[in-house]
Amino acid sequence: MRRWLRAVVVTALVAAVLTGFGAPTGTDGDLTDDWLPVAEAERFVARAGDCHALVEPTGRLASYQPVDCARPHLAETFHVGTFTGATARREHPPGAGSAALLAAFTECDRRARDFVGGDWRGGRLSVQATPTSPAGWAGGSRWYRCDLFVLDEVHGVNGDSDSAVPYSGSLRGVLTGDSPVRLTCFDEDEGRRLRQAPCAGPHRFEYAGTWTAPDGWHGEVDRDEETVHTRCRQVIARYARVPVDDELRYRTGSAYRLPSAQAWARGDRGVRCFFWSGGRPLTGSVRGGGPTVLPVN
Repeated sequence: MRRWLRAVVVTALVAAVLTGFGAPTGTDGDLTDDWLPVAEAERFVARAGDCHALVEPTGRLASYQPVDCARPHLAETFHVGTFTGATARREHPPGAGSAALLAAFTECDRRARDFVGGDWRGGRLSVQATPTSPAGWAGGSRWYRCDLFVLDEVHGVNGDSDSAVPYSGSLRGVLTGDSPVRLTCFDEDEGRRLRQAPCAGPHRFEYAGTWTAPDGWHGEVDRDEETVHTRCRQVIARYARVPVDDELRYRTGSAYRLPSAQAWARGDRGVRCFFWSGGRPLTGSVRGGGPTVLPVN
């Protein structure tokens, strides 16, 4: 049974974060009409630990205005990497969808797990590899920064969009304990979107983990629902500690959410899998419950 809905939602979430973070007096943010000398461009390198009022696809010096991580912000840089080899010898920085930028995303993915204390897809989180700007590249910069941001609790969780929402504080270790960004138990609203619900109260869905989809077009994965559900049932089986056998489909229902189209384009192939009870609502977690909690029906 298919349990997924696409929606196009346009939100205006950055306005509150941008208040007080405007460009300094006398600047227009246009890099092309007052470039810095090459030597200064070479000296500029993004810094891990900086938080930002904007989520940007390219790291530009003119807009690099870190904010206090304790205050509302939209992104946090948790690692700065370097392009090397043939990529570093190119005339221009890697573009969206290029093999080099996808490789940078893979490195960001790996480091994000260490930073947040687990698979970041277990939270309302997204990761982006942000390369230096063309001007910075021309000046000798070869860095990319790994940025992490929090998704909207409805549209982000359901893969409708990849818009960041304001967050206060660092995301370091955010998945090592209780956190409002952690994915736990859910119910559906009238639009069949997952909505977070207390695991101790009635609910029908519970986040169980992810599996990595193959490269390809976003829509191709979504059309092959049987394969996605089969893989998600295996994820649920490990989460609930029940056998992966011919009876598994009679123990558990499954639901899934693909990454948003934007996240997919950046390199995210992690499909979030959810246990789904098609019968009575649950009032507890199925994690580690074994066949007693998930009997054959």
